[in-house]
Amino acid sequence: MNIRTWRPFILLGLCMVLTFLSITPGTSAAEPYSMPVESEEARKLLQDSLSIVEIDREIGRIEIQQTKLRTLQRSLERDITRLEKDIHVRREQAGAVLREYYMGERKTLFTLLLSASSMSSFFRIMEFYDLIIQNDRQVLQAYDNEYRALAKAKNDALRNASQLEEVRNRLILQRERVLALEEQVSSGVLASGNPEAMSRLIQEFTLYWENVGLYEVKKHFQALADAMNNLPDFIQNGDSMLKTNGRQYSINLHEDELNRFLRSQNELFNTFAFRFNDGKVIAEGENGNLSLRIEGHYSIVNDPDNAILFQVDKLVFNQLELPDTTRLELQEEFDMNFYPKQLVSFLKATKVSSTDQRLLVTLELDLKNK
Repeated sequence: MNIRTWRPFILLGLCMVLTFLSITPGTSAAEPYSMPVESEEARKLLQDSLSIVEIDREIGRIEIQQTKLRTLQRSLERDITRLEKDIHVRREQAGAVLREYYMGERKTLFTLLLSASSMSSFFRIMEFYDLIIQNDRQVLQAYDNEYRALAKAKNDALRNASQLEEVRNRLILQRERVLALEEQVSSGVLASGNPEAMSRLIQEFTLYWENVGLYEVKKHFQALADAMNNLPDFIQNGDSMLKTNGRQYSINLHEDELNRFLRSQNELFNTFAFRFNDGKVIAEGENGNLSLRIEGHYSIVNDPDNAILFQVDKLVFNQLELPDTTRLELQEEFDMNFYPKQLVSFLKATKVSSTDQRLLVTLELDLKNK
């Protein structure tokens, strides 16, 4: 069974769930849905179905981006056509000016200026000469501006066309992934002991993810992003977390200190904790029937600014790993990076590691960018 055919049933199921909740006392729509998974096969089917939902969302985002790029490309092509017409006129005007200089006509005006018979004649000729020179300069400057604008429009069009091709390839790739996953899920459902029950389980979990799970994951990422924005102040005011030998600074942050800081920022972190070990940063926690595990690592980037970038390598929701598209989307949407210049304006990070329960950062003076 193709998972896309389940979407109408999901909406119907949502209506039934909401109706049931409205007449059942003591039940909250926000309460996490408890869903037992009794086998590895069932877990794999649920994970694949969740990936289909998330990759479908990515396809939607790519299609929107593709539409915007196509609109921009059409606009750039119109600009190029207009500029090419304008520059033809400017080129002729600039050519006429340059020919006059080359043929010595402007020199004649200068000679006339020197042969003025009186001061009043001199200043009249001087004023006339100045007007001609200003006009020549404006003509040449206008041509230069049009030429630069045309060159920029052509470069923008080439770059945009390249992005369009990249987006088109991404769209094809994601659609192929969805088709392959749909086939896997359909085959898995048919091969299960109870296809009808498995289909219902997938529908219910999809509904739960779209209405509760995704919201909860984003809520945790938003809380992390907000907390990271305040981390520089915590380090600066902390006890011996920031040290220096005069030329080099270092940050030594124990995971217990980080967790204490996070819990002071948001009560969500009362059941959520960070661990540093073997180059990995692991954050995980449970709240009722909802569990979340984030695995990632820190690295140094210098473009556009020096920062300690947190990259999500693995994201697991209720024991189901989310696809790479979701990880990348969350990374782009929520800034969980650490910016050394928020700590001290003339510092830049040069090395970062996470081991033995500690996050270690080496910073050096960056006087040229102060």
